[in-house]
Amino acid sequence: MRYDALIVGGGHNGLVCAFYLARAGLKVRVLERRAVVGGAAVTEEFHPGFRNSTASYTVSLLRPKLIADMKLADHGFRVVERPIANFFPRGDGYLKLGGGMARTQAEFARFSARDAAAFPAYSDALERIAELLRAMALTVPPNAGGGLGALVAAAAQGRRLAALPLDAQRDLLALFVQSARDFLDGWFESDAVKAAFGFDAVVGNFAGASTPGSAYVLLHHVFGEVNGHKGAWGHAIGGMGAITQAMAAACRGVGVEISLETQVERLLVDGGRVAGVMLAGGAEIAAPIVAANVGPALLYRQLVDPADLTPEFRRRIAGYRTGSGTFRMNVALSELPDFTVLPGRECAEHHRAGIIIAPTLDYMDAAFDDAKRDGWSRRPIVEMTIPSTVDDSLAPPGAHVASLFCQQFAPELPGGRSWDDAREAAADHVIATVTEHAPNFKASVIARQIHSPLDLERKFGLIGGDIFHGHMSLDQLWAARPILGYGAYRGPIAGLYMCGAGTHPGGGVTGAPGHNAAHAILGDRSVAGRLFRRWPRE
Repeated sequence: MRYDALIVGGGHNGLVCAFYLARAGLKVRVLERRAVVGGAAVTEEFHPGFRNSTASYTVSLLRPKLIADMKLADHGFRVVERPIANFFPRGDGYLKLGGGMARTQAEFARFSARDAAAFPAYSDALERIAELLRAMALTVPPNAGGGLGALVAAAAQGRRLAALPLDAQRDLLALFVQSARDFLDGWFESDAVKAAFGFDAVVGNFAGASTPGSAYVLLHHVFGEVNGHKGAWGHAIGGMGAITQAMAAACRGVGVEISLETQVERLLVDGGRVAGVMLAGGAEIAAPIVAANVGPALLYRQLVDPADLTPEFRRRIAGYRTGSGTFRMNVALSELPDFTVLPGRECAEHHRAGIIIAPTLDYMDAAFDDAKRDGWSRRPIVEMTIPSTVDDSLAPPGAHVASLFCQQFAPELPGGRSWDDAREAAADHVIATVTEHAPNFKASVIARQIHSPLDLERKFGLIGGDIFHGHMSLDQLWAARPILGYGAYRGPIAGLYMCGAGTHPGGGVTGAPGHNAAHAILGDRSVAGRLFRRWPRE
């Protein structure tokens, strides 16, 4: 059977792209290698009676337009906002971030009256830029070298930047080029307060808080919203897999065919344009359009014949940087952690927040330095969420599940060592790190599921274990993501498109790359281009 478009990879962006294409009348088929749709946004049972979001674990960045267009709430989508954003246990106490401006200022005042006074201006500065990111997230970047159309697109998007007040333009420039440390030093004096914001700069970023460019990753994590509340984070009821299952239902509702356990071996190219795909086993599926929801490194290094790419493109994609330094665990717990600085095993607001072990920027820099030298840090950065505190379907009565999202674990271990040999020791180290702050934690662990960087690559196709499909650095952002000249979702082969996190606006569960790639595809179809000229503004 012939299709109008094939989607390689059934992650959330692939499903979003498929939905919009099918809604426009195209015959679309999604090809997913695993036995479950959703890519890295899935919910799985990892121990009898215990389910959790296997990789992606929390909600904020998913664009409201997509939630509305796909009618996800009709398919079970529901998010519960965290009562506070994050809880930071420290040797000298703790800090809670979130819960409203006045409450956060009061919390900061315990560490610095000056920082409490500075917080409203800091919040306003980031919100002005975050609003710009929200507006640009659902736009196709101008394609360098793309002629008049690209110049018009660049001018239109440039007007948004030019409309920012001068002080906001200065902040935006600083966020793109400075380290998180340098940026935060310009606002705050307290180590605790700077750490509360600096943590976002190292999430999914194999870098330290002092690494130039790390400030942008801080910004990338604040442009989301939950239930209309900007900058908020929440738990998806049913886990992250509930989101992608709702998306799959929406796709089927508009006629998308979803094939599981269907691995694409390589792209078929005929006469310089895409002709379809060949599956593992040799079967071929014809289509004039292929949209790849896998990362650029996987797509161009493994699924495309090098002979179908120019030497210059091969050189550039060989230099595309991946590896987010992420180590991901799920644990089944017999009881909630009892923190030394905030005792109690009964569910409290800090148990429903992000629990962050990263007390200072120096701690974060040391973790990165350790990882570069030894493979992982002596004192790793750990974020723990406990979604069963708001969703009792995930664990048996009285028990809980926790996500441990850990940073600064090298994509490749030094000395030729394999993560297969080191994963258990690294997991023990993570458990011990949490136990330093919650002495009952280690004894409460009933079972654990471990995903080293190598496990993330094997299981989800994340090259180097990169949860963002590639570094979020200035040379790999916007029109240069993945490569300048191919930043408008169109690949170097006619009919080949990219719809995953390796395109603008980057990683996280946003759905924006899928939405924008579908727009690019429809715009390239002569009839659909006229019909959908106003489509992104609907």
